[in-house]
Amino acid sequence: MAKLEQARGECCAPDAQADCCESEQKVGCCTPGSSACACDADTAATDVREQVRARYAAAASGSASSGGCCSSDVSLTDESGREVFGASLYGDEGADTPDAVEGSLGCGVPTAVAGLAEGETVLDLGSGAGADVLISARRVGPTGRVIGLDMTDEMLDLARRNAGEAGVENVEFRKGYIEEIPLPDASVDVVISNCVLNLSADKPRVLREVARVLRPGGRFAISDVIADQDMDDATRADMQQRTGCIAGALTRTEFEQTLHAAGLGEIEIRETHRVHARAGAAIIRATKPAAQA
Repeated sequence: MAKLEQARGECCAPDAQADCCESEQKVGCCTPGSSACACDADTAATDVREQVRARYAAAASGSASSGGCCSSDVSLTDESGREVFGASLYGDEGADTPDAVEGSLGCGVPTAVAGLAEGETVLDLGSGAGADVLISARRVGPTGRVIGLDMTDEMLDLARRNAGEAGVENVEFRKGYIEEIPLPDASVDVVISNCVLNLSADKPRVLREVARVLRPGGRFAISDVIADQDMDDATRADMQQRTGCIAGALTRTEFEQTLHAAGLGEIEIRETHRVHARAGAAIIRATKPAAQA
């Protein structure tokens, strides 16, 4: 969408923003320091990424108060006070890595449903403090390998410290974007993530990258948030909620369509608990078709 060359005051007024962009791009309507209204997808994606990165960095540095998926403005609990994000969801799953699990800001436990086996190579998208990487490393054993991918230096430093303290050696942490996974084609057996895909402004691209790096027969198993069909535009446009894993969520139908378009099959989406009035946490699983004979 072409940029709307209007005065900043006019462009960024609430009534102007209502028609300025598609709902997923509204966050990029007003370009900081500019008099232009930037309604193009590239600007919106950059703004989303930077605000998410800043919140992750603050969370890793301990300068942000607790909040779902790194947002200091989104509570770990729902309206009834029940924890719907964070370490409490792991139960006994993360008993061997308490420090890393304590730093979790996710909405589930993808390692519990990924069916990890000895010797497999696992990729964790948006690995954060490293909880799911360390749990996976113990599952795949010394002949396996786990790669944590994150775009935030502060989170990568924290994850490496947690891995060192846990004495886990079959892991590595790489800096990069989930839209541009820095791995070769067909190089991993399993891709996991925990409440991260919703933070991307280009989910179809992420899932195409997932399909690219998975080996034939490889598995995709994540915990994430799915939006109700009636999620309103105000929620979707709220950047505070986006970095809390809510506003960027796809609906179940959109998720299924996007997974299919990326070339993944055997799709399963199962809601686990509610995290918002208009969204629920879910386990999302899919498989890359095996190579044809």
